[in-house]
Amino acid sequence: MHNDSLALSRDVLMQIEKPARYIGHEYNSVIKDPAQVDVRFAMCFPDVYEIGMSHLGIQILYDMFNQMDGVWCERVYSPWLDLDAIMRRDNIPLFALESQDPIKDFDFLGITIQYEMCYTNILQVLDLAQIPLLSKDRTDDCPIVIGGGPCTYNPEPIADFFDLFYIGEGETRYAELISLYRKHKKNGFDRVKFLREAARIPGMYVPSLYEVTYHEDGTIKAFTPKYEDVPATVLKEVEMDLTNTYYPMNPVVPYVKITQDRVVLEIQRGCIRGCRFCQAGQLYRPVRERNVEKLKEYAIEMLNNTGHEELTLSSLSSSDYSKLPELIDYLIEECNQRHVNISLPSLRIDAFSLDVMSKVQDVKKSSLTFAPEAGSQRLRNVINKGLTEEVILKGSHLAFEGGWTRVKLYFMLGQPTETEEDIRGIAELCNKIAAEFFDTVPKDKRVNGRVQIVASTSFFVPKPFTPFQWAPQCTKEEFVEKAYFTRKCISEQLNQKSIKYNWHEADASVMEGVLARGDRRLAEVILKVYQKGCFYDAWSEYYKHQTWIDTIKECGLTPEFYTSRPRDLAEIFPWDFIDAGVTKEFLKREWLKAQAETISENCKLKCQGCGAARFGGGICFEERALDHE
Repeated sequence: MHNDSLALSRDVLMQIEKPARYIGHEYNSVIKDPAQVDVRFAMCFPDVYEIGMSHLGIQILYDMFNQMDGVWCERVYSPWLDLDAIMRRDNIPLFALESQDPIKDFDFLGITIQYEMCYTNILQVLDLAQIPLLSKDRTDDCPIVIGGGPCTYNPEPIADFFDLFYIGEGETRYAELISLYRKHKKNGFDRVKFLREAARIPGMYVPSLYEVTYHEDGTIKAFTPKYEDVPATVLKEVEMDLTNTYYPMNPVVPYVKITQDRVVLEIQRGCIRGCRFCQAGQLYRPVRERNVEKLKEYAIEMLNNTGHEELTLSSLSSSDYSKLPELIDYLIEECNQRHVNISLPSLRIDAFSLDVMSKVQDVKKSSLTFAPEAGSQRLRNVINKGLTEEVILKGSHLAFEGGWTRVKLYFMLGQPTETEEDIRGIAELCNKIAAEFFDTVPKDKRVNGRVQIVASTSFFVPKPFTPFQWAPQCTKEEFVEKAYFTRKCISEQLNQKSIKYNWHEADASVMEGVLARGDRRLAEVILKVYQKGCFYDAWSEYYKHQTWIDTIKECGLTPEFYTSRPRDLAEIFPWDFIDAGVTKEFLKREWLKAQAETISENCKLKCQGCGAARFGGGICFEERALDHE
């Protein structure tokens, strides 16, 4: 049986903060008898435990793998800096939480990649695990390193570090991959042969089987498979029967407080809205809902199995879930009996939502959130954000009547075609909301005297598979200027005392832009930056912008090539070999509509012909059925 000794000595555990991150044995974690197991899978989130444990995707896959006979899936996260230093000094190999065994002895290391700024942490994990950083240097006894998650829709900047990428949703093809692995393992494992055959499984991308050539200006000339039997395009995998697929009924309950400590109910995948800056809205098409009766069962079972005191609904736009009123009524009743809080992110603010929120949250403490994304209606049309000023002011009015006094607003600076007028609109919108408060709430009813409006701006980063994949990104100087101008406009408003303004650092947004649309030549940059001591780049206090910029130049590249140059409609992008379901023709149409300031209606109102109907289900068919009734 599994030994209970920990990979880290007591002495080491005493020297680090939060040793509970590394000892495993959490409630609902899965321990199997190694004698009954022939495939070991380490599932990694390349960030600190508290963040990785909050991730639903890993919980789903962990549950799915551990239901498979003979497969044991364990978890591993990026060690925090204190432990990282000790592991390097004492040569302690990175280990999995459940068994405390070294990762280098596993069959697979699966890394979920949620954010570009975690790329150096992937190298940290490989390095501490004592696995060669470059896939070409790995031998037959190294684990197969697989990447998954949203960043794999442009895997090219990190292609050299992975043996395999799984493109799309993990529920569909892993059983096939595992059985192929078992077959190869029986006949004496040969890594190259295994990968060559794995590339024929739908959704699998093996970077070493493709080659890229470039034009003199640095753009891609051709991207081609090296062999006849390797597919030229990789179509993303989609789980079409969301109701009856895997869902973790016994999610692992952590010991330490994590970022999101609660039962998560994923009510649907995809989004009908089609905002042109939003990558998730394109990647997860078509929209698929989970059956409401099944969700009710899940909620109760998961609350019973975890003892969590909070439940949250997960989706890109909860208000668009067709059975939302029924689901919420049921949950409110159940959660009240159990003294469980409900949190409802991504609701549109209307009378229904406010009624629900007043039932589930303490109005005095909580704030309302709007995401107009742009300050003017013109720019909201460009980005296809279907939220009008009228709707925002009406929602605010209803909220102030209901006793709310805090409003949070999210905007993005630097979107295509933005002018000073659009930015001034951010300040003016904040001012109008404040005025709405003073008009709505009589003096004697104003508990804190005034309304609190918090406006936050982030910087726009163009992403692959969005209509804005052709858009130039602002330079750091332009971003800073825009934030400065926003602050100035807010300070000129009549109600400026009620408005607080937050903005993000521009540096990381520039680098996120480089990595998001980058090509294979960036692998050398990422490797060098890591060798210079950079990781945890997603944490602003550890991010070293100058090191990145210098290294890009040392490698004979420029940041501007990836960020601020305009792109031709005919250019071949590094990610063009992936078929994400939405066609490039559709994205081009949307890009041209954006420049013409024309909106596209959402999927429920009118099909825009994006291409996702080929998956044979979801909203593409439900709505059409209604047309013919």
